[in-house]
Amino acid sequence: MEPTDTPTLPHSAKDSKTAFLFPGQGSQAIGMCKDLYDEFHPVREIFETAQDITNIDITGLCFNGPIETLTQTANLQPAITAANIACLAALNTVHPDPPDVCAGHSLGEYTALYQAGIISLEDTFRLVQKRGEFMQREAEKYPGKMSAVLKLRPETVREIVEALGNEGIITVANYNTPSQIVISGTPELLDKAADKVSQAGGATVPLKVSGAWHSGLIGGAKDEFAVFLDTVSFSAPTIPVIFNVTAAPENDPVKIKSIMAAQFCSPVRWSDTMQQMQSYRARTFFEIGPGRVLTGLVKKNLPRDYARTLHNVFDLKTLAALG
Repeated sequence: MEPTDTPTLPHSAKDSKTAFLFPGQGSQAIGMCKDLYDEFHPVREIFETAQDITNIDITGLCFNGPIETLTQTANLQPAITAANIACLAALNTVHPDPPDVCAGHSLGEYTALYQAGIISLEDTFRLVQKRGEFMQREAEKYPGKMSAVLKLRPETVREIVEALGNEGIITVANYNTPSQIVISGTPELLDKAADKVSQAGGATVPLKVSGAWHSGLIGGAKDEFAVFLDTVSFSAPTIPVIFNVTAAPENDPVKIKSIMAAQFCSPVRWSDTMQQMQSYRARTFFEIGPGRVLTGLVKKNLPRDYARTLHNVFDLKTLAALG
């Protein structure tokens, strides 16, 4: 998808829309949502539901760790999802107005599905638990790495990846910004890619992940996950969701399910997603969940003169800052 050519308009109530953004893996921290859990009954209910569905001690892992156990993908995906939805529940106590559009980064897309009424709370946890289990299983079978590539255009990164693709599995996993691309694949090919990136004037930063996500190295579970998706009921969205795979909205539940099956091994087109947010006239952004990664990406993707307001919601302090 080419970047949307959207003129900058004056910031006004008439053209201002609200977008909810939900983070994925990498945003976790020990203690996340503990103060919200202590303060709000709906938050406690979210964690209780997550634990009932998954049989994982999610409150213990989120609040106390250890970090090594929390970051195991089979545990982390339900834990991050519980934290995202808990932050959403806390936000709804003080700011109950629904957004006009939403999106989630990789794992965070499942919280977006829940926000838009596409899947139930219980099915959200069933899906992310199974997704995490499959991804961890494949990563243990076929170890891989991910690296962020900086200072190169997406076209250049794709050329490097395609040139190495004849030697094994390597792919672009995330288009985060026009100058921050994440690649994923076998350790050997990522090392070769790092050399080629350096020769082209760019830089690579290895990511602290336990597998080559959004690559063919975990592709052995793609069909199994698609079968599991078919056991879950999907509904038409109540608000638009901008999907990672297409960087576009979709209303047909059958097509949405197919998109989510493809998401397992497809690139996250986040930069294009932000361009779509601009076309929707989204000007008030809430990052709902641990960390500030996505608000940072909003700043890097949207023009400097595009009027916007950014909010984070992940603890009592950020909630109180909303006024």
